[in-house]
Amino acid sequence: MATTTSGPRREPRTGFGLIGPRHRRHTLSAEQLDSLALPIGDDGVVVGVDVEGHPAVLGVNRPTAYDIVLIGGLWTAQVLALRAAATGTRVAVETGRPQAWAQLVHAIASQSGMTVHDVGRVPPLGTSAGEPVLVVRDCGMRPPRGRVVSAPWQAVLTLLPYLSPVAPRLIRQARLVGVQRVSPDEAAQLGRLINLPRTERESLSTLADGVTLWCDERDRSFVMTQATDTETGLLGNARRVD
Repeated sequence: MATTTSGPRREPRTGFGLIGPRHRRHTLSAEQLDSLALPIGDDGVVVGVDVEGHPAVLGVNRPTAYDIVLIGGLWTAQVLALRAAATGTRVAVETGRPQAWAQLVHAIASQSGMTVHDVGRVPPLGTSAGEPVLVVRDCGMRPPRGRVVSAPWQAVLTLLPYLSPVAPRLIRQARLVGVQRVSPDEAAQLGRLINLPRTERESLSTLADGVTLWCDERDRSFVMTQATDTETGLLGNARRVD
């Protein structure tokens, strides 16, 4: 028996998938455009929250050379390295204490390109916009001049546990300086080096663990780095001294 259908025959649509529901087009008048706003912020690593509770973002992947000096603890440097690696940045650690980095590298080895090298043994890293690199120099109070320096898409973060004789030179060369709790004498010297107001200079000797004063040519901001559960499991609680 022949089968009949009623209504017009619909030809199949090839290459466009199934016919879905129909909606009115979304249109706005020129006057309504002014009511639109998109939250746009800096691209980078969230290093913590500022005094107003807003996320503080550090952009380490740049098309120009970028040097960072952190006068602070290993814990903060490792959190920054871990978060940079999570964004897809390759991290090369130059250190005289590889055992202090071994657990971190082992934990994320399958997810990132974090590598550890002896002091003075960092090879050329072959950076590009698609494969940016952060070099973390954990080389003690008097780090030697590095073989691998900052370059386009290759930022260098130098960790100093305290203010040392080489600190003034490194600070003058840096684009960004982070300072954690230091002694009153060190705070006074740093105040002169980076031109801090009196209240900020005096506060440097009383900062809590995990708090960093980040300074560049234009701005200064106190930032609290708050670890995630994963970071706490790997690195423990925030601490200034290791």
